[in-house]
Amino acid sequence: MMVIAVENAPPRLRGRLAVWLLEIRAGVYVGDYSVKVREMIWNNVENGLEDGNAVMVWSARSESGFSFRTLGPNRRMPVDFDGLELVSFSSPEPLDG
Repeated sequence: MMVIAVENAPPRLRGRLAVWLLEIRAGVYVGDYSVKVREMIWNNVENGLEDGNAVMVWSARSESGFSFRTLGPNRRMPVDFDGLELVSFSSPEPLDG
């Protein structure tokens, strides 16, 4: 199983994702594909995301039982901690005032 969540994605990318995956909430897509098809879908996300951001999560044989990739600006960034994928939060941007 795999899940892709996008924010600020162009309508053409969202439409393309909806061809392959089920959109269960706005910007959240779910499906179950082989590694080859999953990589093809992610390549489409990389090529069509523009200024948005995305995360893809899929079932994997790992300690956590899943793996993930991110793309685009986001405060949550993946970090490898001795082979375990975790998420690090960057500090928020200061407000000009």
